[in-house]
Amino acid sequence: MEKRIINFNPGPAALPLPVLEQIRDEFLNYKGTGMSIIETSHRSREFENVLNDAIERTKRLLGLGEDFHVLFIQGGASLQFCMIPMNLAIEGRPVDYINTGTWSTKAIKEAEIQKKDVRVIASSEDENFSYIPKNFTVDEDASYLHFTSNNTIKGTQWSKFPEAGDVPLVCDMSSDIMSRPFNPEPFGLIYAGAQKNIGPSGSALVIIRKDMLERVPKDLPTMLKYTTYVDKNSLFNTPACFVIYVISLVLKWLEESIGGLEQMEKINREKAKLIYDYIDSTEFYRGTARKDSRSMMNITFRLPSEEIEKRFVEEALKEGLGGLKGHRSVGGCRASIYNAIGVDEVKTLVEFMAEFERRAG
Repeated sequence: MEKRIINFNPGPAALPLPVLEQIRDEFLNYKGTGMSIIETSHRSREFENVLNDAIERTKRLLGLGEDFHVLFIQGGASLQFCMIPMNLAIEGRPVDYINTGTWSTKAIKEAEIQKKDVRVIASSEDENFSYIPKNFTVDEDASYLHFTSNNTIKGTQWSKFPEAGDVPLVCDMSSDIMSRPFNPEPFGLIYAGAQKNIGPSGSALVIIRKDMLERVPKDLPTMLKYTTYVDKNSLFNTPACFVIYVISLVLKWLEESIGGLEQMEKINREKAKLIYDYIDSTEFYRGTARKDSRSMMNITFRLPSEEIEKRFVEEALKEGLGGLKGHRSVGGCRASIYNAIGVDEVKTLVEFMAEFERRAG
């Protein structure tokens, strides 16, 4: 096998090597069925076991009680931007949003298209989304409060989730789901596109609290109602079977190899600290997010010039370090260090950063 790069891509992103190896080993003959998992009927006992395993592991890892449903819905997080206001907005009551960047902006736009009473109660747009807002008030009459837990493009993350009293929290956790433990009880709905931290692209993981289902209008199209997915255990139509299979393997790795989310958070904090400590020790690299808002998942930084940044990305790839180019909308550089990236791989990146500075600084 040719040497693999260290994959710092922001999504689709790195998967744990043991998971990839198990996929390879099982691909032609899944558990003695004589066929691949991608050929297996979604109505079969074999696939139902995979689906239920992914659901139960999600519940255990996140500490979800019986009042939460775990769903898999195609269309990624982007479809959820419109499904949430469609299903959860209460007539005559506003929907509150906090805007921390590109993905929040897209979610807000989808609610506005539906002519919902959208209120952006806080935003960090005034400083180019380089921080997480702290001063805001949630209307106690709001249908829900929507926020994005981690911002892949700007490199910011909520270290402490907003408090909204009895107003349900709704959160896009696409890029930091399963990276740390948290209390799920205030959340009416959590959603995450799989392709950043838990699997390949093609599905969103959606966690919905049972009381939220009472809000779902009866006259919505069938495939746009959360109740459809709850009633049929995500099997109303053919789901993204391969994606769910890989998610189940990633969650197994998290549970059994890593030891759960508390241990995963320790590892993630160690990885992020290695890079931020180096960035802060030099003037050659400059972090773009405020120190009190820095992401553990996506570390964004600039070099002295765009020309040097281009060289950095090119030379890094020659050394087996891929995916370090910043998002096209902001430029610069970005290291996405999701769960699958190990501490030793981050140390290799920091060593390259130091060596590149010696040559180009």
